[in-house]
Amino acid sequence: MNDSQMPAGLDLPCDIAPYVPHRLGMCLLNTLLAVGDEHLYARVVPQRDDLFATPDGIPGWVGLEWLAQAVAAWAGVQSVMSGDPPKIGFLLGTRRYQCQQPFFPFDQPIRIEVELAFRADNGLGAFQGRLLNAQQQQVANATLNVFQPDTQQALEMMQQGSTQ
Repeated sequence: MNDSQMPAGLDLPCDIAPYVPHRLGMCLLNTLLAVGDEHLYARVVPQRDDLFATPDGIPGWVGLEWLAQAVAAWAGVQSVMSGDPPKIGFLLGTRRYQCQQPFFPFDQPIRIEVELAFRADNGLGAFQGRLLNAQQQQVANATLNVFQPDTQQALEMMQQGSTQ
């Protein structure tokens, strides 16, 4: 697939949960809007009953998790289109997360955009991400460094602290 096409068999927009390996209410995103070889666009509409809701809205720092889950969804789509379930990945770190507002208001959609910047054969990757408000103004951005083990065995070795 190229960046201008959606994967065959994927009817967009759609629920993003099947592509994110988070369960039990931990998938914080709502909708998968678009996806390609090197990007994913999603949407979240903050609600008063959200996991991280405060009386003032959703704290600005939650935007970093939205970006990380969009990266997870991008990897999940790649896995599902290959016939595999979404795999666990790790946010190793972020560079320069900048959020222009302390809270995201309730009932106001946020567009999440992630673009692949780098992907190595060993599972390391980097993404540029940004959040846009309903007026399409950027309200947050960051570079995310991620890692996805290539096999279940590699994941288990990591969990045991083995580097062999």
